[in-house]
Amino acid sequence: MAKSLVVFAALALIFIVRVHGADPELVSDFSIPDGTDESKLDGVFFTYTGLRGGAPASTSGFGRKAVSVSNFPALDGMGVSMELLEFQPASVNVPHTHPRGAEILFVVDGALTVGSTDSNGKLYKNVLQKGDVFVFPKGLPHYQANFDKTNKAVAVSTFASSNAGTVSLPKNLFGSNIPDEVLTKAFKISADTLQQLKTNNQS
Repeated sequence: MAKSLVVFAALALIFIVRVHGADPELVSDFSIPDGTDESKLDGVFFTYTGLRGGAPASTSGFGRKAVSVSNFPALDGMGVSMELLEFQPASVNVPHTHPRGAEILFVVDGALTVGSTDSNGKLYKNVLQKGDVFVFPKGLPHYQANFDKTNKAVAVSTFASSNAGTVSLPKNLFGSNIPDEVLTKAFKISADTLQQLKTNNQS
């Protein structure tokens, strides 16, 4: 009996931790912003048009447009979000993590090389073609790259969170105020190399 109680208590604790780690669960059909007259809601509330026109590329050739609770209030409490990703030829979405949600990527056009590492540093990578899907576990470093020097690639990523967050590893490491001595020792690089990395990752 005592052993059963210990097992039950352990399972209950795991369940509580898992629930608290997820998006808040709705207790109604959907969530509406404070002050909104629910009787006046229509299909427009559940529609997002911000992806029209695509995701213009930055100077790096990679463009993204996010659809999250911050720009689409209908997602509040739904536990999902998405991004449109557009890769010009020879462009990369640098290694990054999503601390609050797993990601599933669907290739709409072109081809992408993708990869994710586990907590032991093992790389899992593949070359995806149009129509392929790849999943990136929550919080693990991953990247996508269009190594085609001629053709563009387009993908849609969806997340198991209404705001999964993005931590760009190059920017968060070399564009931060982490002391130079820490970074040079951690990466076993010279001060000159570190300065080049810092210059290339300024906001």
